[in-house]
Amino acid sequence: MGHPVFESRTKTVIWWLAWLLLGAGQSLLFYYTHDADIMLTVTDGFVSMMIYSVLALASWYPVSFFNKQISKTSGLIFNLIAVSAGLVIIWLLLSRLIINAIFPEPGLYSDYWNNTFIYRAGLGVLICILVLLTYYLIISYKRLSDKKLEESRLENLLKETELKMLRSQINPHFLFNSLNSVSSLTITNPDKAREMVIKLSDFMRYALSRKDEQPVTLGRELENLRLYLDIEKTRFGERLTTAEDITEECLDARIPNMLLQPLYENAIKHGVHESTGVVNITTSIRCTRQILEIVISNNYDPEAVLPSGTGTGLVNVQRRLELSYGKEASLTTEKSNGQFIARLKMPVLK
Repeated sequence: MGHPVFESRTKTVIWWLAWLLLGAGQSLLFYYTHDADIMLTVTDGFVSMMIYSVLALASWYPVSFFNKQISKTSGLIFNLIAVSAGLVIIWLLLSRLIINAIFPEPGLYSDYWNNTFIYRAGLGVLICILVLLTYYLIISYKRLSDKKLEESRLENLLKETELKMLRSQINPHFLFNSLNSVSSLTITNPDKAREMVIKLSDFMRYALSRKDEQPVTLGRELENLRLYLDIEKTRFGERLTTAEDITEECLDARIPNMLLQPLYENAIKHGVHESTGVVNITTSIRCTRQILEIVISNNYDPEAVLPSGTGTGLVNVQRRLELSYGKEASLTTEKSNGQFIARLKMPVLK
């Protein structure tokens, strides 16, 4: 930690101006209270305060050292008292020697010194307390700032780690089932198998290549989700259909990548898997200047026994919304008349 006085030119100027004012104050005080020679009091005031200012600058280093090395309050107080006593004593000795050399006439400065010694020593102690207290406050503030900065860094690191973990939770069954479907199609329909492999490759490349949490445009995210749905359509054939109702100006909005995939996976798991009829997944997207609303709905068989899932997909989306937007985003779900509806609302980012 460098010296706080030299962190900026402004602080350095303020430091020296403060000591010049102290020198002027001491000169005026002693001149009026002791009716001394004006030249003597002015010289004494400014020279002694310039000496004190240099000593006060140097005292930063032992004060800073003791604060780093000593943890016990008693030890810290003892060392600060020692620094204070040493600072005041050295200041008094140097002031006496230097100013006495400036005014060598016998008795001139000695009498003035003796008459003002008690006031001078008291003023020195008071200034020392103020200087050391200021240093201590600076060190405490710096430590608090560093602690907050470190806490913020760790919080961001944990947030980033959690986001990456959540984003990586793509259901492995999707990949296994897709590969099994490709294996079957290589025998019955090689062209379809080749098309599915290409789409699966493009989807996985998008899902795995984005290692950070930089948002992507909604248009880019939807392109990738269409690949995902096309792969699932290859598996389920005519049992799965999709529809879109999207306002075009919303496509430039930015959202966390792979945010919506668990919702479509949830719709397929609880809709297509458990129904013998056609399941239609509808995507409706609207936006204003402030809010982006995404609604994903699918029909399902109310009489079917739904699989006992853990709800990981919905929890995943909810948690990522919280980490990315705080309380400004929400995910709500509802079941009504054979329809499962997932509604997301989040701020528009462009």
